[in-house]
Amino acid sequence: MTTENAVQQATVLAVQGVTKVYQMGEVEVHALRGVSTELYEGEFVVLLGPSGSGKSTLLNVLGGLDVPTAGDVHFRDQNLTRATDRELTLFRRDHVGFVFQFYNLIPSLTARENVALVTEISRDPLRPEEALEMVGLWERVDHFPSQLSGGEQQRVAIARAIAKRPQVLLCDEPTGALDATTGIVVLDVIERVNRELGTTTAVITHNAVIADMADRVISLSDGQVSLVHQNDNRKPVSEIAW
Repeated sequence: MTTENAVQQATVLAVQGVTKVYQMGEVEVHALRGVSTELYEGEFVVLLGPSGSGKSTLLNVLGGLDVPTAGDVHFRDQNLTRATDRELTLFRRDHVGFVFQFYNLIPSLTARENVALVTEISRDPLRPEEALEMVGLWERVDHFPSQLSGGEQQRVAIARAIAKRPQVLLCDEPTGALDATTGIVVLDVIERVNRELGTTTAVITHNAVIADMADRVISLSDGQVSLVHQNDNRKPVSEIAW
């Protein structure tokens, strides 16, 4: 996606002048300091930066998991900053898929049943089997988490996130608990979701190599956007020099 195309694309999520301050006892922690940025329809964005730079806080604000101390957050024409708790719940349920470093699967449920938890409350979901097939786990649908490898569990978590057909997929260090080889498999799945479903995708990482697969890279430092890089030569995961 070129810069010109990015401008022409519809803005799906936007934060404007967002600040987030946490109170830790008597100490104020400024996690975000006046951040303004956008996510465009169908693009793949990497949020890059060291630990403590504000990446996860920004992702949580974008996904309606946290509210800013100051500033505005918009999902298309909806101002999420002014949304009620119920409206934020509906926003998360209907429009956003989350993938975290740890898989958060229910141990007593099969892969199919873990995904069905989402499809049963979604308006136009994929079938659990469809979502699991998309992440390459068709033959593991009836396996429990304890019968799956770490990479397979993360792919179940991705299937669960995409089964609702979200407009936005937010991934917080999705390969952080995996070895390099398995991490590449997981990133390949996330890339495929972005390409085939057209889901606006943002991935948090501290691994600069992953930035090669993004349309844009938003670098954060000390709670601020330090650099936005348009990647006109986005590479598929298979072509990145790991």
